[in-house]
Amino acid sequence: MGSQGSLGRESLLLLTVLVSAMVLTPTLAIHVYTDREVHGRVGSKVTLSCTFWSREWISDDISVTWHFQPEYSRDSISIFHYAKGQPYIDDIGTFKDRISWIGDPGWKDGSIVIHNLDYTDNGTFTCDVKNPPDIVGKSSQVTLYVFENVPVRYGVVLGAVIGGVLAVVLIVLVIAYLLRYCWLRRQATLQRRLSAMEKGRLRLGKDSSKRVRQTPVLYAMLDHSRLTKSASEKKSKGLGDSRKDRK
Repeated sequence: MGSQGSLGRESLLLLTVLVSAMVLTPTLAIHVYTDREVHGRVGSKVTLSCTFWSREWISDDISVTWHFQPEYSRDSISIFHYAKGQPYIDDIGTFKDRISWIGDPGWKDGSIVIHNLDYTDNGTFTCDVKNPPDIVGKSSQVTLYVFENVPVRYGVVLGAVIGGVLAVVLIVLVIAYLLRYCWLRRQATLQRRLSAMEKGRLRLGKDSSKRVRQTPVLYAMLDHSRLTKSASEKKSKGLGDSRKDRK
């Protein structure tokens, strides 16, 4: 009984260790990325991009698979498969001779190109990647819309509107800056002219004041010369009279 009890305890301990290892060990998961939707025009080609991320080194056993689910259908079909370094393209279905492999697993790329688009290509395409031992993960889906003429996307229209508004604002700012620059330049020119006129007036005022001051001086000098002349004449006349009287 003792040996059976110890055996039971060892079995329970081993089971606990296994469960703990399963719970604590992180689960490897591969992440696949595609566009949400792409648009194409009838008769043209479109690229279905598929990239992935894996924490493991790229294995020789890596595989890439594309599935297609037509619009208004619940069934999906495999249209492309890559394995062992070789692409395998559907050669009997609706995509016969219309799919090209442009991916490179070494660069984590599993993209394909669909040529000569038709309305029957409308639907959902699923990209699934496996990189053993990293095989757990969720595939990614992209919806293809085929039109006669590719419609302009809302984001493109919004970007064009925003760009136009910014361009108008920029033009208005440039015009305002040029107008302000011209106005300031004209004000500076007028200010210089006014300063020059003020300086001219001051000079004229100084010259006129000098002339006004010089006129009385000239008159005084003339009066003084006249007085001196008359005094000299009187003196000479007086001397002449005295000489006559002596005789």
